[in-house]
Amino acid sequence: MKTFLKPLMMAGLILTASAPIAAVPAAAQQAQGLGVVNLNAIIARSNALQTAEQQRQTTYAAQIQQATQRQQQLAAQLQPLYTQFQAAQQSNAGQQALQQQAAQIQQIEAAGQRELQTILQPVALSRAYVQEQIEEQLDRAIQQAATKKRIDLVIEAGQGGVLYAAAPLNITQDVLTELNTLLPSAQLVPPQGWLPREIREQQAAAAAQQAQPAAAPAPQQPTGR
Repeated sequence: MKTFLKPLMMAGLILTASAPIAAVPAAAQQAQGLGVVNLNAIIARSNALQTAEQQRQTTYAAQIQQATQRQQQLAAQLQPLYTQFQAAQQSNAGQQALQQQAAQIQQIEAAGQRELQTILQPVALSRAYVQEQIEEQLDRAIQQAATKKRIDLVIEAGQGGVLYAAAPLNITQDVLTELNTLLPSAQLVPPQGWLPREIREQQAAAAAQQAQPAAAPAPQQPTGR
């Protein structure tokens, strides 16, 4: 989450889970207050995310139902092929025949997966859109919670970075409260043509690279007689 690379207004530093507490003793000693947050828990428990998950079942009911039906059809199509393949293995069929059956199964599975992804693409974009709206408010929520708790240093818990934190240090609920105030609910349906941040950044980088002028060829030196 690139937004968390920005400094806190008070502390000037948010440490990610990859940096354990022991790695920053000097910063911890200088800080007047220390807080620990679990960002994944904050996002998962946020009102915006939970409300969006409920609304999505209705807004995208047609796509979800279509995907469920197609998945059932694919399962019914593949089941006899699985049975035939297992029977061929038990009967010691030739290696070439087994490879052909396996290739057919893999081809159907891959095509079915691509088809399901296409059907559910609006649902996936909706999830990404809601997630991005939440992430955009997290920095501010952390800053406001840290200010109210008089905390100078905030460390992210999870993924083994913080193994233990006493209850007074855990400001996850405080940040969640601030986030729910800043973003009570999120827009569920992204605007036409919207793409997740990662894809937008990739496209911007590619466009910037293409816009760079080509290097001019080096002038040729005149040859003497």
